[in-house]
Amino acid sequence: MLHLVLCWHFHQPDYRDADGRYQLPWTYLHAVKDYADMAAHLEAAPEMACVVNFVPTLTAQIEDYARQFASGDLRDPLLASLVEPDLGRLDRAARQDLLAQCFKVNHPTMLEPFPAYRRLYTLWKTVAESGDAGLDYLSGQYLADLVTWYHLAWTGEALRRTRPDLMELMHKGEGYTLADRRALFDLYGETLTDLLPRYRRLAEKGQIELSTTPHSHPILPLLLDFKTAREARPDLPLPAAPAYPGGAARARAHVEAALADHADRFGKPPCGVWPAEGGVSDGALRVLGQAGVQWAATGEGVLRHSLAAAGADLSQKAAWSTTPYRLPGCETALFFRDDHLSDLIGFEYKGWFGADAIRHFVHALDEVRRHAPGPNPVVSVILDGENAWEYYPYNGFFFLSGLYEALQAMPGIRATTFRDYLELYPDAPRPLERLVAGSWVYGDFTTWMGDPAKNRGWDWLVAAKQAFDAAPAERQAAAEPLLRSCESSDWFWWFGDYNPADAVQSFDRVYRQKLKRLYETLAVTPPAYLDRPLCHGGGGMEAGGVMRRGVS
Repeated sequence: MLHLVLCWHFHQPDYRDADGRYQLPWTYLHAVKDYADMAAHLEAAPEMACVVNFVPTLTAQIEDYARQFASGDLRDPLLASLVEPDLGRLDRAARQDLLAQCFKVNHPTMLEPFPAYRRLYTLWKTVAESGDAGLDYLSGQYLADLVTWYHLAWTGEALRRTRPDLMELMHKGEGYTLADRRALFDLYGETLTDLLPRYRRLAEKGQIELSTTPHSHPILPLLLDFKTAREARPDLPLPAAPAYPGGAARARAHVEAALADHADRFGKPPCGVWPAEGGVSDGALRVLGQAGVQWAATGEGVLRHSLAAAGADLSQKAAWSTTPYRLPGCETALFFRDDHLSDLIGFEYKGWFGADAIRHFVHALDEVRRHAPGPNPVVSVILDGENAWEYYPYNGFFFLSGLYEALQAMPGIRATTFRDYLELYPDAPRPLERLVAGSWVYGDFTTWMGDPAKNRGWDWLVAAKQAFDAAPAERQAAAEPLLRSCESSDWFWWFGDYNPADAVQSFDRVYRQKLKRLYETLAVTPPAYLDRPLCHGGGGMEAGGVMRRGVS
């Protein structure tokens, strides 16, 4: 019997600036398109067990959006545009912003299938040839239809199949009224407001296990010790600062805050943690163990590096990858992502016919089962719960529904959770002599440290933390939420000239704004360098979109 743990990781960076206004809309869009669809697939497959990991920065934003829908006090400009009575009155800059945002979709799956949306795109490209002046020819009705279609495109397939009112709006195609747009706004509000309760109900039924991530998604090993970045990459350039001041206390604070936040939202503390970016080290595992965390998970590359450092034979993957491990003196069991199986879903199957992809995946699982030598082998498939689906036809509806059906019926495969596996086999974890620090990305930390812009970001954060440490206790208490947000790994992910320029600029701007507000809250004059961009570019990846990643 092969035990399969399918772990969906739900994460969005905190897109709010220091004033609480949203700079990017991805939280509410992914909530309605992806997180709601994922819940629907589980509700339709009651025998399918899995793990769902919520990052506190995501749940906080979901609840914040729910309050916005309830109050009408909208702090997301895109959401506000959906119910703006007179879009024709927007000035040229606001028009440009709306136009730039409302075509940020994967065109083959989210724009091309809809003729009315495609016509809007063709019109925009035509008038854009005339420069800024051409935009003035786009009427308020054009903008109303555009913002409506953008929000229609960001609804999930499962949602469409249960809401006739949504399908009526899609069939209408054009000429959307304010009443139409308010109806769509209300549908978004209903879907988003019920999202966390739906997952709590699935957990209370025992179908899924809910887990968490250290509060603001920090890389725990780097907070603890910058030099851990050289365990997997010995020549990696480090920040000028020797260490993050008080990093051990900050790591504990993020873990404790996440556990408390999770218990408050979902009724009880989580058993396990997906560390941000799967970032682990000996010290980070011990912080988790001291907090009572029963399991954590990371990437396969970390295990490869760790076993290679111990001189282990890595020739037969199934012999070493189908079991959890445990460090000496640490009670937290450590599971490792099967990169091949996870990346098939995250990146490969998007271009396959759904039934072929399911057969291929089931066959790959069976191959693992046949070659796994242990008595209770376990394979961990861990990936984002959102970024892949817009590249699948129908938001992955046929793939996911078919996959869950196949897994429930497959002999020799048992879908389970990390918690339930450890309850059944408490002695399953093998001892791991040494843990080489790293993440799910390449088994190292090069995505968050080593690049000049990333290292500069760390040095700016170190300087802000030194100001924080020197401030009176009451100032520290007021500044704590800002400090916690600035310690997020998401800023450092985006810094560097290989990411889309618009995303780099957005994250650069918000990071500097939050650092400035942190200083001001501490009654300290912000350094002048915070008025200048940290990054000097941003290059490619995906024009007009969010850089895609398998797990975040």
